[in-house]
Amino acid sequence: MSGTEEERRRAARAEQVALFRYQLIREAADPGLSTRQRGRLVRELAARAHPGPFGQPVRVSRPTIDRWIRAWRSGGFAALAPPARQVTLRTDAQVLELAAGLKRERPGRTAAQIVRILRSQCGWAPSARTLLRHFDRLELNTRPDGRPPEVFGRFEAAAPNERWTGDALHGPRAAGRKVYLFCFLDDHSRAVMAGRWGYFEDTIRLAAALRPALASRGVPASLYVDNGSAFVDAALKRAAARLGIKIIHSAPGRPEGRGKIERYFRTVREEFLVEIGEDIDDLAKLNRLFTAWVETVYHRRAHSETGQPPLERWLAGAPFPTPSPAQLAEAFLWAEHRQVRRGKPYGLAIPRQIRRHAHPKARPEQPDTPPPAATGVDYLSIIAAEHAAAQQRRINYGALATPATSQPGQAAAPAEES
Repeated sequence: MSGTEEERRRAARAEQVALFRYQLIREAADPGLSTRQRGRLVRELAARAHPGPFGQPVRVSRPTIDRWIRAWRSGGFAALAPPARQVTLRTDAQVLELAAGLKRERPGRTAAQIVRILRSQCGWAPSARTLLRHFDRLELNTRPDGRPPEVFGRFEAAAPNERWTGDALHGPRAAGRKVYLFCFLDDHSRAVMAGRWGYFEDTIRLAAALRPALASRGVPASLYVDNGSAFVDAALKRAAARLGIKIIHSAPGRPEGRGKIERYFRTVREEFLVEIGEDIDDLAKLNRLFTAWVETVYHRRAHSETGQPPLERWLAGAPFPTPSPAQLAEAFLWAEHRQVRRGKPYGLAIPRQIRRHAHPKARPEQPDTPPPAATGVDYLSIIAAEHAAAQQRRINYGALATPATSQPGQAAAPAEES
């Protein structure tokens, strides 16, 4: 076959592939559909086999369908055609056969693991994505027990403040002690509703993050949280009940619905914590810098999924009713139920001397133990010069922060911890 004939044959095959892709996605790509309607159609398409461009049945994953829709919107029909060089199989058939054998031998092996095995055995391996497509054609993408992998659909709240997703992030060290970030993300807009660093992963620090958010952002219809001790505490349940908030707990071992906040935590690590380093000298400073980064950088940058800045998308649903200070104060009161029993007399009552006016759960941020005796080595002076030099190479988020004002839609600065 001459080169010209081969090119014509490949071009014809590429057009057949493009036509197949267009017919598959056209209904789901309708711009008049809502996000939820489109998601339902794409899930239905991914759940069944379709007559392929060359007669064989074909299954297409949801990410691939979404990618074809984006390609068609940006480049039209021509963007659906694969490059002519990709129409025919390029990977060595023996390597693919060996990869399939490794998968059949141990179905629990991932494509990435098989890539590593092939490189050690053959000195070369195709990409993990190539192997996934190959395993899909051979119907090898199953669980070790033989069942197909479970498919999770996408969910997005229909409006701002319909659902806040909450979680805790294990962070760096502040003043030599590990800190935790309690955060709540609006599911519809991806805007940060609450975010505060503290020294403990408990209900006190959860309330310290959530209460100012409710005062400035309004009351959500529901909170979607995991089963961590702070999120199942009676204090949170009582506060939610007083404010009319429904608490939804994710099922253990089932991560659906938590992808947005996990992705946000990844952004926090890659863009904020990387600038902080392993240790920061002051917890209050950490909270100030975090608030400045959220309001100045994260909230005003277009989100990759929604195409809008999170704060702008959240403000589209404003105004939001906010609870009164009295309602918030009552909702976050500590409450205990005790049963009074009739008993024998114990004599004259005397006043009790109160030495600690705090709830047992409210562990102090500063330890009660006295500081160790001074050694005469001024370690802070030693590292001060290194810290100053490092700060010159980092982004000064403190300089980007604007003075605190009561502008609509702006989160209240987190309370500083002593």
